[in-house]
Amino acid sequence: MKILVAGGAGYIGSALVPVLLDHGYEITVIDLLWFGNHLPKETNVIQKDLFTCTEEDFAGFDQVIYLAGLSNDPMAEFDPVRNFIYNASLPAYLAYIAKRAGVKRYIYASTCSVYGYTTDQLFDESAKISCNYPYGVSKLQGEKGVMHLQDDTFSAICFRKGTVSGYSPRMRFDLIINTMTVNAMTKGVITVSNPSIWRPIIAMHDVISAYLRAIQVNYSISGVFNIAYDNYTVGEAAYIVKDIIEKAHLNKHVRLDVKDIQDFRNYKVTVEKARTTLGFHPRYSVADIVTELLNKWDILSPLIDNDGSYNIRVCKKLFTNKEIKIA
Repeated sequence: MKILVAGGAGYIGSALVPVLLDHGYEITVIDLLWFGNHLPKETNVIQKDLFTCTEEDFAGFDQVIYLAGLSNDPMAEFDPVRNFIYNASLPAYLAYIAKRAGVKRYIYASTCSVYGYTTDQLFDESAKISCNYPYGVSKLQGEKGVMHLQDDTFSAICFRKGTVSGYSPRMRFDLIINTMTVNAMTKGVITVSNPSIWRPIIAMHDVISAYLRAIQVNYSISGVFNIAYDNYTVGEAAYIVKDIIEKAHLNKHVRLDVKDIQDFRNYKVTVEKARTTLGFHPRYSVADIVTELLNKWDILSPLIDNDGSYNIRVCKKLFTNKEIKIA
């Protein structure tokens, strides 16, 4: 099977593509390489603006995985215009040319951020959307553009992922569990902006499992799917990180700096639809994520001060034409 991974040189793609290659899939990545290239040397990588792609670029591929776009709230708020272009317009355009080129399935990376805020509701995929922030709004628009094109000849799958954390060859330290782990190890403190806020969390290993399920299920299956391991309060997640690190490093004390900063993003999700339709069964908890990061600490610690490990740093410098330091 031939698969095109759009934006496949980022955090998720750099972990996903090696697994796809190991499964025998023929992979091509199209990416501007904003964050460098950490993919296996045998990967066919084309450095190209996805907006310049045409039907000819997508001809011959069985499936397209869309991982491109601006990936979190800080980036969206820093540059709302680019946020809506790359998260709403681009995935819809690529789905359009993919369908015209004869691609059978298009898999779009969305986010649970579309759910916005709730006080005590467990969201399934049919729940009312309440997000009013640029990132969540743009990702929802991307979903709608992709799903609009779904029919009997074109399968469309949208993953509303929880906050992803865990190891990747193109590492990010600006994601909740990764950030907590780094701060606990380097500063001995975890800052908790609001301990009562809920977030669905998912490990990189489970993200990869979800994409494998989406690739392999029958082409008759389409739809929007929540993807997460479980829902955690930010305070609960911090205590887990603290506990794992203190048990692994008996001489280290980690302090929690708990604040009460208002946050208008608060949501819990159920992944039952993904379990029953895709056969998705997540396995890796927050404790597992932290344990993996500690096991790879010798690899990760030299990257902590690297601009390429933080999406917002890279984008600010890209969009203001400043030099970027990327490993």
